[in-house]
Amino acid sequence: MSIVPSLFGGCRSSSIFDPFSSTLDMWDPFRDFPISSDVSRETSALVNARVDWKETPEAHVFKADLPGIKKEEVKVEVEDGRVLQITGERNVEKEDKNDTWHRVERSSGKFTRRFRLPENAKMEEVKAAMENGVLTITVPKEEVKKPDVKSIQISG
Repeated sequence: MSIVPSLFGGCRSSSIFDPFSSTLDMWDPFRDFPISSDVSRETSALVNARVDWKETPEAHVFKADLPGIKKEEVKVEVEDGRVLQITGERNVEKEDKNDTWHRVERSSGKFTRRFRLPENAKMEEVKAAMENGVLTITVPKEEVKKPDVKSIQISG
């Protein structure tokens, strides 16, 4: 028996070095800490709320993958100080006593993502849309004002 499995939380895989083993369990560093399962679920959901942020010439565009979440379960807010906040909750699937779970990989719980927007963001014109599990938030940008340049005649 190898010492490696005992270092990583008692992995039950027949081969710890087989990355494709279906019985390989992930090491959870917080497994023995006295925290509620709700906290670890929230953290898991937070990690899974992936967001891309791109800037185009006209706007800042955010895309968040939120599969299985309805638009009524997501809240998009703009706070003072140009902060965009996305919050929501993915509910736990109801368990039937007769079901046998072989793997649970989808996360559930609350998630929050916050982004400080640059000064050129038009905070009063933010728009959000949800389609096929993807939340798209568009924050228009103010036009960059070119400084007025006035030529001064040099005498002499």
